Amino acid sequence: MFLKGTFATLRKVIMVNGKEAFVEEFVLHRIGGEGEPNVFSDFSAVIKGEEEQQFLRKLFLRPFANMAFTCEFAAKKNTLKELCTKIYDGDSIVENSDAIAKHLIAVVEDGKLTAGDLIVAKFSSVQFANGEHEAVGIYKFDDKEVFLESTLKEDAVALRMRRGLGNNKPNKACLVVFTGETPTLFIIDNQASTEYWQKDFVRSRPKKDNVNSTSDLMNITKSFITEQLPQDFVVEKADQIDLLNRSVQYFKSHTEFDQEEFTQEVFQEEKAIQSYKQFSDRYQEENDVQVQDNFEISAHAVKRQARVFKSVLKLDKNFHIYIHGDRNKIEHGVDENGRKFYKIFYEQES
Repeated sequence: MFLKGTFATLRKVIMVNGKEAFVEEFVLHRIGGEGEPNVFSDFSAVIKGEEEQQFLRKLFLRPFANMAFTCEFAAKKNTLKELCTKIYDGDSIVENSDAIAKHLIAVVEDGKLTAGDLIVAKFSSVQFANGEHEAVGIYKFDDKEVFLESTLKEDAVALRMRRGLGNNKPNKACLVVFTGETPTLFIIDNQASTEYWQKDFVRSRPKKDNVNSTSDLMNITKSFITEQLPQDFVVEKADQIDLLNRSVQYFKSHTEFDQEEFTQEVFQEEKAIQSYKQFSDRYQEENDVQVQDNFEISAHAVKRQARVFKSVLKLDKNFHIYIHGDRNKIEHGVDENGRKFYKIFYEQES
């Protein structure tokens, strides 16, 4: 029995896919650092060549391709939301991007905004959540990469070092995907200590959708199994790993989450189920998250979160045992000399 220390026994979805997207136009403004002036452009760039579009898609949309955390604007009266909506509705991207740049400058305390390029871009045909949507992206690049440019002049090769944007990811970015009444936001902030980007500029909060529900529920489950469960019951490490594997398998094999079904399949015993539910309620309250009892499972979120579900049993510094399958094929014991051991059963060696 579990209380005595033994435990009885994909869909491929990409969150943001920019492969078929089109960069309609974009504007670049220069944000000055300390002692440097701000320079606001009065024109937009429209580049329609396929090679150029491929580069722009890579620069602007690829950084969001593997993100599994969605946000939304935090207040009805939101400056950035209003300006992005105007661009979406067809108003001048030049005028509204100028206002976005000035909004950023206004909300950041003196000395905290580093110099760099601020780009505002408008997209069409961005694939997200099984549909195509228009989007607006805001990007802050603090650094430029160095590259070597070669040109041919009168049968001679001329070389020069130049600086520009290429493979570097933005230091900060916000992609606003217009999904119905409530836009979906994806946010990049490579400096967690600079709160102004999310708190003051974007003014965002986690979106109550199936993506975050899936991520939150998997975090709750992992925390319960690895932290709370050993406090409530006598449970072996191998049993913890078995539980982690079972919970991940549930998310991978189901399209809909049902709490009663999930707890029965994974934890099975009533005392463990009740302990899990109490822990889940406490976790949600303490971390200000809200997970529904039933929701559509996000396969992309599962793929991302499953990476942190460790299935490795570490024995001193000598052995690592990877447990991926049948828990009944590994037994734990202690010999007559007090040495602990695991006995492993298998059918074939490879």
